[in-house]
Amino acid sequence: MPAEVKAPPFPESVEEGTLSTWHKQPGDTVKRDEKVADVETDKIVLEVTAPQAGVLKDIAVEEGATVAAGQVLAHIADGEGQADTKKTDTTESPPTKTESTEKDKPEETASSDEEPAATEEEQPTDQADDKAEQSDKSADVVLSPAVRRLVKAHDLDPSAIKGSGRGGRITKSDVLAHLEQSGQPVDDDAGEQQEAPETKSSADADDEVEAVSESGQVSEDDADAAAEDGRPEKRVPLSRIRARIAERLVEAQQNAALLTTFNEVDMKPIMNLRARYKDDFEKTYGVKLGFMSFFVKASVAALKKYPVVNATLDGTDLVYHGYYDIGVAVSTDRGLVVPVLRNADQLTFAEIEEAIVEYAGRAREGQLSMDDLTGGTFTITNGGIFGSLCSTPIINPPQSGILGMHKIQERPVAVDGQVVIRPMMYTALTYDHRLIDGREAVQFLVEIKNVLEDPAKVLLDV
Repeated sequence: MPAEVKAPPFPESVEEGTLSTWHKQPGDTVKRDEKVADVETDKIVLEVTAPQAGVLKDIAVEEGATVAAGQVLAHIADGEGQADTKKTDTTESPPTKTESTEKDKPEETASSDEEPAATEEEQPTDQADDKAEQSDKSADVVLSPAVRRLVKAHDLDPSAIKGSGRGGRITKSDVLAHLEQSGQPVDDDAGEQQEAPETKSSADADDEVEAVSESGQVSEDDADAAAEDGRPEKRVPLSRIRARIAERLVEAQQNAALLTTFNEVDMKPIMNLRARYKDDFEKTYGVKLGFMSFFVKASVAALKKYPVVNATLDGTDLVYHGYYDIGVAVSTDRGLVVPVLRNADQLTFAEIEEAIVEYAGRAREGQLSMDDLTGGTFTITNGGIFGSLCSTPIINPPQSGILGMHKIQERPVAVDGQVVIRPMMYTALTYDHRLIDGREAVQFLVEIKNVLEDPAKVLLDV
């Protein structure tokens, strides 16, 4: 009896998901616990694995469909049974080919007679006619409905018209110019009068469907104009994760009093320290020394000094957290996710870097769990890797603050009364003004600056 492939259990508070990708198709061999499909929820992507080895018999749910936890998605048949079937088909195939070959031989022998020979001489002509007819149909297919009607109305040969559109496509203006050059009267409405909507060919319908899918409009003239102007559009539904991100961002904007304060950091001390020890660090721990570990350590130091930034608002209560779970934003093809470094205050620089690399890899492969993404008390996001010089990040509810890192850029600054060139970074703190005052927010960001410009503070915990 075929085994059922079911959707995995969903995380708490998630009721349904979308079957985003099938990695196997009917007839494919699968191994036990091998990934056969992905189900995307509004938070994470879950893997669907094979309950047993065998051959995928059928698919009960197509890509893009909504599924519930435990729903049957496909069936896996016994591998040996499928293998026997394939062997039988393979064994039967040669006789079939032999029989067809033997049947062809008398016909080839009979072709020496006069009548069959005449039939063969006529056959290429018929094939040429068929090819010519197919060529005409192919030419019709590349014409937009409006152009096709105009060509039909004036009984024109499309091959005689030089196209000026993309890829040599014939546009309506090309047809009108051809008519003018040939001296024929121009009546661009004649085609529309001759062909009623009820008698549209299947080719017309296909072109209209294409126009709708690309531009979201049903107007044939608009479809033609879009082709002439080279302004295509594509309508793609939001993924569940993208939709959830949008929902949470709007929720944060509507339910919190968001305000952003800025400062700048001289990154030269950290860059010097990193350049001096990065090779030894990598040899010792097997991971590169990046900037994020410094910012995590600086954030923990600032959160300890200003605990309200590490707090959350729960109704009319202010909840202070005695731990430091720092979320680090990671960009993926599916959208931004924020895995959490648990107890970041207890992690070493190497442990922070290792965790970030691991999370980034799992995030891009869609293998993060709900535990990886929930429970953070503060978030750090780095827009600098994409070239952002300054931005106002949005908090990750129910957190009260988020630190934005940006591009390191050399700028002239005043140091001890002298203008010098230093690698500078703008930092931004977006905070919930309902529970964090401006004074605390500014001082928090100044503490970040002080720690980063004097890394010994982190090492000495002062």
